[in-house]
Amino acid sequence: MLRIFFSSEDIIRTRVAPAADPVWETILSLHLLQRRRPEPVMAGWRRDVAHTLRRDGTAAQHRLLFALNPPQGYFPDFLTPYVSRDGFEAGLEAIRSTPIRQLHRDMTVLAGENALPSSAPELARGEPGALRRLTGSMRAYRETAISPYWPRIQAAVEADRIRRSRALLDGGTEGLLASLRPSMRWESGVLDVYDYPYQRELRIEGRGLLLVPSFFCSRVPVALLDPDLPPVLVYPVDRLGGILPAAGNPTSCRRSGTRRNGRRWPPCSAAPGRRCWRPSTGAARPGRSPGGCRSRPRPRASTPPCCATPA
Repeated sequence: MLRIFFSSEDIIRTRVAPAADPVWETILSLHLLQRRRPEPVMAGWRRDVAHTLRRDGTAAQHRLLFALNPPQGYFPDFLTPYVSRDGFEAGLEAIRSTPIRQLHRDMTVLAGENALPSSAPELARGEPGALRRLTGSMRAYRETAISPYWPRIQAAVEADRIRRSRALLDGGTEGLLASLRPSMRWESGVLDVYDYPYQRELRIEGRGLLLVPSFFCSRVPVALLDPDLPPVLVYPVDRLGGILPAAGNPTSCRRSGTRRNGRRWPPCSAAPGRRCWRPSTGAARPGRSPGGCRSRPRPRASTPPCCATPA
Protein backbone atom coordinates (compact mmCIF):
# COMPACT_ATOMS: atom_id res chain seq x y z
CA MET A 1 0.00 0.00 0.00
CA LEU A 2 1.11 3.56 -0.73
CA ARG A 3 0.55 6.12 2.04
CA ILE A 4 0.74 9.80 1.09
CA PHE A 5 1.09 12.24 3.99
CA PHE A 6 -0.31 15.76 3.63
CA SER A 7 0.38 18.92 5.61
CA SER A 8 -2.20 21.71 5.72
CA GLU A 9 -0.22 23.48 2.98
CA ASP A 10 -0.26 20.33 0.83
CA ILE A 11 -4.06 20.16 1.08
CA ILE A 12 -4.32 23.74 -0.14
CA ARG A 13 -1.95 23.11 -3.07
CA THR A 14 -3.49 19.84 -4.27
CA ARG A 15 -5.15 20.10 -7.70
CA VAL A 16 -6.42 18.04 -10.64
CA ALA A 17 -4.67 18.12 -14.02
CA PRO A 18 -6.46 20.43 -16.49
CA ALA A 19 -6.98 17.74 -19.15
CA ALA A 20 -5.89 14.28 -20.27
CA ASP A 21 -2.08 14.11 -20.21
CA PRO A 22 -0.88 12.92 -23.65
CA VAL A 23 2.47 11.59 -22.40
CA TRP A 24 1.01 9.66 -19.48
CA GLU A 25 -1.69 8.18 -21.75
CA THR A 26 0.94 7.12 -24.31
CA ILE A 27 3.17 5.46 -21.72
CA LEU A 28 0.38 3.68 -19.82
CA SER A 29 -1.13 2.39 -23.07
CA LEU A 30 2.14 0.56 -23.75
CA HIS A 31 1.70 -1.38 -20.51
CA LEU A 32 -1.87 -2.29 -21.37
CA LEU A 33 -0.95 -3.34 -24.90
CA GLN A 34 1.60 -5.89 -23.65
CA ARG A 35 -0.46 -7.60 -20.96
CA ARG A 36 -1.36 -11.23 -21.54
CA ARG A 37 -4.83 -10.80 -20.08
CA PRO A 38 -6.16 -7.49 -21.37
CA GLU A 39 -9.27 -5.94 -19.94
CA PRO A 40 -12.26 -7.01 -22.10
CA VAL A 41 -13.43 -3.44 -22.60
CA MET A 42 -10.06 -2.63 -24.24
CA ALA A 43 -9.77 -5.77 -26.37
CA GLY A 44 -10.86 -4.01 -29.58
CA TRP A 45 -8.33 -1.22 -29.14
CA ARG A 46 -5.56 -3.69 -28.37
CA ARG A 47 -6.38 -5.81 -31.41
CA ASP A 48 -6.51 -2.85 -33.79
CA VAL A 49 -3.27 -1.28 -32.56
CA ALA A 50 -1.37 -4.58 -32.65
CA HIS A 51 -2.67 -5.21 -36.18
CA THR A 52 -1.52 -1.78 -37.36
CA LEU A 53 1.96 -2.15 -35.84
CA ARG A 54 2.40 -5.54 -37.53
CA ARG A 55 1.01 -4.33 -40.85
CA ASP A 56 3.21 -1.23 -40.96
CA GLY A 57 6.32 -3.14 -39.91
CA THR A 58 7.16 -0.59 -37.20
CA ALA A 59 7.62 -3.03 -34.31
CA ALA A 60 11.43 -2.94 -34.58
CA GLN A 61 11.38 0.85 -34.39
CA HIS A 62 9.62 0.64 -31.03
CA ARG A 63 11.79 -2.11 -29.51
CA LEU A 64 13.43 0.14 -26.92
CA LEU A 65 10.17 1.94 -26.17
CA PHE A 66 8.42 -1.34 -25.35
CA ALA A 67 11.38 -2.53 -23.27
CA LEU A 68 11.27 0.66 -21.20
CA ASN A 69 7.60 0.02 -20.45
CA PRO A 70 7.08 -3.57 -19.27
CA PRO A 71 3.49 -4.67 -18.69
CA GLN A 72 4.01 -4.71 -14.92
CA GLY A 73 6.42 -3.26 -12.42
CA TYR A 74 8.73 -0.28 -12.57
CA PHE A 75 9.11 2.02 -15.56
CA PRO A 76 11.44 5.05 -15.68
CA ASP A 77 10.29 8.31 -14.10
CA PHE A 78 11.92 10.38 -16.85
CA LEU A 79 9.38 9.10 -19.40
CA THR A 80 6.58 11.11 -17.74
CA PRO A 81 7.96 14.60 -17.00
CA TYR A 82 5.88 17.06 -15.00
CA VAL A 83 5.69 19.54 -17.90
CA SER A 84 3.79 17.03 -20.04
CA ARG A 85 0.63 18.63 -18.64
CA ASP A 86 1.49 21.48 -21.07
CA GLY A 87 1.27 19.17 -24.08
CA PHE A 88 2.89 16.24 -25.85
CA GLU A 89 5.70 18.18 -27.53
CA ALA A 90 6.57 19.91 -24.24
CA GLY A 91 6.84 16.46 -22.68
CA LEU A 92 9.10 15.15 -25.46
CA GLU A 93 11.39 18.16 -25.13
CA ALA A 94 11.66 17.54 -21.38
CA ILE A 95 12.56 13.89 -22.03
CA ARG A 96 15.33 14.94 -24.44
CA SER A 97 16.60 17.34 -21.75
CA THR A 98 16.65 14.78 -18.92
CA PRO A 99 19.83 15.09 -16.81
CA ILE A 100 22.27 12.24 -17.35
CA ARG A 101 22.26 11.46 -13.63
CA GLN A 102 18.51 10.81 -13.70
CA LEU A 103 18.75 8.75 -16.89
CA HIS A 104 21.46 6.55 -15.40
CA ARG A 105 19.57 6.09 -12.13
CA ASP A 106 16.25 5.23 -13.80
CA MET A 107 17.83 2.86 -16.32
CA THR A 108 19.80 1.10 -13.57
CA VAL A 109 16.61 0.43 -11.61
CA LEU A 110 14.85 -0.85 -14.74
CA ALA A 111 17.79 -3.10 -15.74
CA GLY A 112 17.70 -4.70 -12.30
CA GLU A 113 14.25 -6.12 -13.07
CA ASN A 114 14.19 -6.52 -16.88
CA ALA A 115 16.35 -7.54 -19.82
CA LEU A 116 17.01 -4.51 -22.03
CA PRO A 117 18.04 -4.27 -25.71
CA SER A 118 21.55 -3.32 -26.81
CA SER A 119 20.50 0.29 -27.42
CA ALA A 120 19.72 0.87 -23.72
CA PRO A 121 23.29 1.82 -22.62
CA GLU A 122 23.34 4.71 -25.10
CA LEU A 123 20.18 6.05 -23.50
CA ALA A 124 21.58 5.60 -19.99
CA ARG A 125 24.61 7.67 -21.01
CA GLY A 126 22.34 10.45 -22.25
CA GLU A 127 23.53 10.35 -25.86
CA PRO A 128 21.46 12.90 -27.83
CA GLY A 129 20.88 10.50 -30.74
CA ALA A 130 19.40 7.88 -28.44
CA LEU A 131 17.08 10.43 -26.84
CA ARG A 132 15.95 11.70 -30.26
CA ARG A 133 15.23 8.17 -31.44
CA LEU A 134 13.26 7.44 -28.26
CA THR A 135 11.06 10.53 -28.57
CA GLY A 136 10.64 9.87 -32.28
CA SER A 137 9.42 6.38 -31.43
CA MET A 138 7.00 7.82 -28.88
CA ARG A 139 5.61 10.24 -31.46
CA ALA A 140 5.14 7.53 -34.10
CA TYR A 141 3.53 5.12 -31.62
CA ARG A 142 1.17 7.82 -30.39
CA GLU A 143 -0.05 8.45 -33.94
CA THR A 144 -1.12 4.80 -34.12
CA ALA A 145 -2.32 4.03 -30.61
CA ILE A 146 -3.54 7.30 -29.12
CA SER A 147 -4.30 10.06 -31.64
CA PRO A 148 -7.17 8.27 -33.47
CA TYR A 149 -8.87 7.67 -30.11
CA TRP A 150 -8.05 11.00 -28.48
CA PRO A 151 -11.58 12.48 -28.48
CA ARG A 152 -12.87 9.45 -26.54
CA ILE A 153 -9.96 9.65 -24.10
CA GLN A 154 -10.54 13.35 -23.54
CA ALA A 155 -14.27 12.81 -22.99
CA ALA A 156 -13.69 10.18 -20.29
CA VAL A 157 -11.11 12.32 -18.50
CA GLU A 158 -13.31 15.42 -18.68
CA ALA A 159 -16.23 13.45 -17.22
CA ASP A 160 -14.01 12.52 -14.28
CA ARG A 161 -12.86 16.12 -13.87
CA ILE A 162 -16.49 17.24 -13.63
CA ARG A 163 -17.08 14.65 -10.91
CA ARG A 164 -14.01 15.86 -8.96
CA SER A 165 -15.07 19.49 -9.40
CA ARG A 166 -18.42 18.74 -7.78
CA ALA A 167 -16.67 17.01 -4.89
CA LEU A 168 -14.38 20.02 -4.50
CA LEU A 169 -17.31 22.46 -4.48
CA ASP A 170 -19.23 20.39 -1.95
CA GLY A 171 -16.40 19.48 0.42
CA GLY A 172 -13.29 21.45 -0.43
CA THR A 173 -9.96 19.72 -1.11
CA GLU A 174 -10.67 17.10 1.54
CA GLY A 175 -13.95 16.33 -0.22
CA LEU A 176 -12.00 15.97 -3.47
CA LEU A 177 -9.55 13.51 -1.90
CA ALA A 178 -12.39 11.57 -0.24
CA SER A 179 -14.09 11.20 -3.64
CA LEU A 180 -11.22 8.98 -4.86
CA ARG A 181 -12.60 5.94 -3.04
CA PRO A 182 -12.91 2.95 -3.28
CA SER A 183 -9.38 2.50 -4.65
CA MET A 184 -8.10 5.11 -2.16
CA ARG A 185 -9.07 6.31 1.32
CA TRP A 186 -8.63 9.81 2.74
CA GLU A 187 -8.48 10.08 6.52
CA SER A 188 -6.73 12.39 8.98
CA GLY A 189 -4.29 13.92 6.51
CA VAL A 190 -3.26 10.61 4.90
CA LEU A 191 -4.28 9.25 1.50
CA ASP A 192 -4.02 5.45 1.43
CA VAL A 193 -3.71 3.89 -2.04
CA TYR A 194 -4.90 0.30 -1.90
CA ASP A 195 -3.42 -2.55 -4.02
CA TYR A 196 -0.22 -0.57 -4.62
CA PRO A 197 2.47 -3.16 -5.45
CA TYR A 198 4.93 -1.95 -2.79
CA GLN A 199 4.77 -0.83 0.83
CA ARG A 200 5.75 2.80 0.57
CA GLU A 201 5.32 6.20 2.23
CA LEU A 202 5.42 9.54 0.41
CA ARG A 203 5.66 12.85 2.27
CA ILE A 204 4.73 15.78 0.04
CA GLU A 205 6.34 18.39 2.32
CA GLY A 206 4.47 21.48 1.18
CA ARG A 207 4.66 20.84 -2.57
CA GLY A 208 1.05 19.78 -3.04
CA LEU A 209 -0.14 16.82 -5.11
CA LEU A 210 -1.09 16.82 -8.79
CA LEU A 211 -3.90 14.33 -9.44
CA VAL A 212 -3.88 13.09 -13.04
CA PRO A 213 -7.03 11.28 -14.23
CA SER A 214 -6.06 8.75 -16.89
CA PHE A 215 -7.92 6.61 -19.41
CA PHE A 216 -5.16 4.00 -19.74
CA CYS A 217 -4.28 3.76 -16.07
CA SER A 218 -5.45 0.28 -15.15
CA ARG A 219 -7.09 -0.27 -11.76
CA VAL A 220 -4.13 0.69 -9.50
CA PRO A 221 -3.02 4.35 -9.25
CA VAL A 222 0.56 5.18 -10.26
CA ALA A 223 3.12 7.42 -8.54
CA LEU A 224 6.69 8.38 -9.45
CA LEU A 225 9.42 6.49 -7.61
CA ASP A 226 11.77 9.43 -7.02
CA PRO A 227 10.47 11.33 -3.95
CA ASP A 228 12.39 14.46 -5.02
CA LEU A 229 10.32 14.89 -8.19
CA PRO A 230 7.09 16.95 -8.08
CA PRO A 231 4.45 14.68 -6.47
CA VAL A 232 2.06 13.17 -9.01
CA LEU A 233 -0.64 10.53 -8.57
CA VAL A 234 -2.22 9.08 -11.72
CA TYR A 235 -5.52 7.30 -11.18
CA PRO A 236 -7.94 5.42 -13.48
CA VAL A 237 -11.16 6.97 -14.76
CA ASP A 238 -14.40 5.33 -15.83
CA ARG A 239 -13.82 4.45 -19.48
CA LEU A 240 -17.47 5.01 -20.37
CA GLY A 241 -17.91 1.65 -22.07
CA GLY A 242 -14.58 1.37 -23.84
CA ILE A 243 -12.85 3.07 -26.71
CA LEU A 244 -14.13 3.53 -30.24
CA PRO A 245 -12.14 1.96 -33.11
CA ALA A 246 -9.99 4.29 -35.18
CA ALA A 247 -11.42 5.42 -38.50
CA GLY A 248 -10.24 3.12 -41.28
CA ASN A 249 -9.12 0.33 -38.96
CA PRO A 250 -10.62 -3.15 -39.42
CA THR A 251 -13.45 -3.68 -36.95
CA SER A 252 -15.68 -6.56 -36.09
CA CYS A 253 -18.88 -4.94 -37.28
CA ARG A 254 -19.97 -2.13 -39.55
CA ARG A 255 -20.65 1.10 -37.67
CA SER A 256 -22.55 2.89 -40.39
CA GLY A 257 -25.67 1.90 -42.32
CA THR A 258 -24.98 -0.70 -45.02
CA ARG A 259 -26.99 -2.20 -47.83
CA ARG A 260 -27.79 -5.86 -48.23
CA ASN A 261 -30.15 -7.29 -50.87
CA GLY A 262 -31.11 -3.77 -51.85
CA ARG A 263 -32.14 -2.78 -48.31
CA ARG A 264 -30.47 -0.33 -45.97
CA TRP A 265 -29.83 -1.52 -42.43
CA PRO A 266 -29.56 0.94 -39.51
CA PRO A 267 -26.13 1.37 -37.86
CA CYS A 268 -25.05 -1.41 -35.56
CA SER A 269 -25.69 -0.70 -31.89
CA ALA A 270 -23.28 -3.33 -30.57
CA ALA A 271 -20.54 -2.09 -28.25
CA PRO A 272 -17.01 -1.68 -29.66
CA GLY A 273 -15.11 -4.97 -29.67
CA ARG A 274 -18.23 -7.11 -30.20
CA ARG A 275 -19.58 -8.85 -33.25
CA CYS A 276 -22.74 -7.76 -34.98
CA TRP A 277 -25.27 -10.31 -36.20
CA ARG A 278 -27.93 -9.24 -38.71
CA PRO A 279 -31.20 -11.10 -39.20
CA SER A 280 -32.17 -12.26 -42.68
CA THR A 281 -35.50 -10.44 -42.48
CA GLY A 282 -36.47 -6.98 -41.31
CA ALA A 283 -38.20 -8.17 -38.13
CA ALA A 284 -36.23 -7.94 -34.95
CA ARG A 285 -35.98 -11.15 -32.94
CA PRO A 286 -36.13 -11.57 -29.17
CA GLY A 287 -32.87 -10.60 -27.50
CA ARG A 288 -31.87 -8.24 -30.30
CA SER A 289 -31.68 -4.50 -30.37
CA PRO A 290 -34.10 -2.39 -32.45
CA GLY A 291 -31.38 -2.15 -35.08
CA GLY A 292 -31.38 -5.92 -35.53
CA CYS A 293 -28.11 -6.55 -33.74
CA ARG A 294 -27.07 -9.03 -31.14
CA SER A 295 -23.61 -8.83 -29.70
CA ARG A 296 -21.43 -11.45 -28.15
CA PRO A 297 -17.86 -11.20 -26.85
CA ARG A 298 -14.97 -12.04 -29.12
CA PRO A 299 -12.57 -14.76 -27.97
CA ARG A 300 -9.76 -13.32 -25.85
CA ALA A 301 -6.82 -12.33 -27.99
CA SER A 302 -3.31 -13.58 -27.26
CA THR A 303 -0.41 -11.23 -26.71
CA PRO A 304 0.48 -9.71 -30.09
CA PRO A 305 3.97 -10.58 -31.36
CA CYS A 306 4.76 -6.89 -31.90
CA CYS A 307 4.44 -6.23 -28.21
CA ALA A 308 6.78 -8.88 -26.80
CA THR A 309 9.61 -7.31 -24.88
CA PRO A 310 12.89 -8.42 -26.52
CA ALA A 311 15.67 -10.06 -24.63
